[in-house]
Amino acid sequence: MITVVGTGTGAPVPDGVLDRAALVVGGRRHLDAAALPEGAERVVLGPLAPALDTIAGYVGKELPVVVLASGDPGFFGIVRALAERFGAGALDVRPGVSSVATAFARIGLPWDDAVVVSAHGRDLRTAVNVCRARPKVAVLTGPGAGPAELGAALTGPGTDPGARVLVVAVALGDPERERVERVTPAEAAARDWGASVSVVLCLDERRALGPVRTVAGVPAGPERWALDEDAFAHRDSMITKFEVRALALARLGPRPGDLVWDVGAGSGSVAVECARFGAAVVAVEKTQDGVERVRANARAHGVDVRVVHGVAPDALSGLADDPDAVFVGGGGRELPAVVGACARRARRTVVVAVAALDRVPAAREALTAAGFRCDGVLLQSSRLAPLPGDVTRLAATNPVFLLWGDRPRASSEGVAQ
Repeated sequence: MITVVGTGTGAPVPDGVLDRAALVVGGRRHLDAAALPEGAERVVLGPLAPALDTIAGYVGKELPVVVLASGDPGFFGIVRALAERFGAGALDVRPGVSSVATAFARIGLPWDDAVVVSAHGRDLRTAVNVCRARPKVAVLTGPGAGPAELGAALTGPGTDPGARVLVVAVALGDPERERVERVTPAEAAARDWGASVSVVLCLDERRALGPVRTVAGVPAGPERWALDEDAFAHRDSMITKFEVRALALARLGPRPGDLVWDVGAGSGSVAVECARFGAAVVAVEKTQDGVERVRANARAHGVDVRVVHGVAPDALSGLADDPDAVFVGGGGRELPAVVGACARRARRTVVVAVAALDRVPAAREALTAAGFRCDGVLLQSSRLAPLPGDVTRLAATNPVFLLWGDRPRASSEGVAQ
């Protein structure tokens, strides 16, 4: 039997757990704080594979093993690796209080509506994008992915400096070293936080107390999408029609952890819809009134969209993070250059909406030249429209070409992280 003990936030190992252990595995600080039985082998956790091999040797001889972990070891912890190797039936798990639960308790907030994301041993970009998109996020940090790196990633052009606060919880449960600090992302980026950070909370404090939830964790997707045009403020019907938006969203595939660019955003209808699916979104718009319109539409739908005032493709060079997916609207003379610039940086997909037939070949060539597999359709729809006398006619909308390019999976792994 393998007994897995979560020591909580500073809580001691329960009495009697270690008495018969032949092998005790854990981090150095956990082992140093525990009273190990005489004769028990001690393994300091580093690379996981050698530790699992050592545990396997003791399990094969039916000798008792104790694994010491922080907090709740079934929550982004070692229980997963042990269950995969030895089976859940071989485990006796005794959880402690997780650092996430403790951190929210320290600041007096519920966390059933928080999104929890791990950056420990993982690419930080997913955590950054979740923090950009959600009002309440807990980030489990690690070397090279701590408060300073998270804070630096959350600053930049088009970012509202007051939109997020970081709550950095250090050495939770240690009566002498514990501290919980509220800082701006810029302040976090300028600090050396050391190696004792337990968890970082990223909050939009204006929305920190959300509505009562039935399902915890990542919110469900929107009830409806491809919303009617009148759900958005727009100028002179200059908006991506809902039929086009529906297929564009299907090809973009926005999801939590993604970064989506909406280039030539106009009203921002595509940007807002992607944000409603949980993606982080940057909208690039060349007109000042358009910028304000995108921001107003984002506020109206309760989502976060970072808006950059500039003309593509030049404005794209100021965006530090490569997007997972890009939507390009409009069809001016710069369209091939814009599509090409987007395709060179997109990790997964570029979708282009074009009204002018003459622009289609160049846009398609820009996608294929960047190594994308390209496909597309001409969308033509007719909507039901009432006529006097309680009769109905079909009213045709303007046809639109929708092109999409998908980066082959092998090559997408080579895009700058």
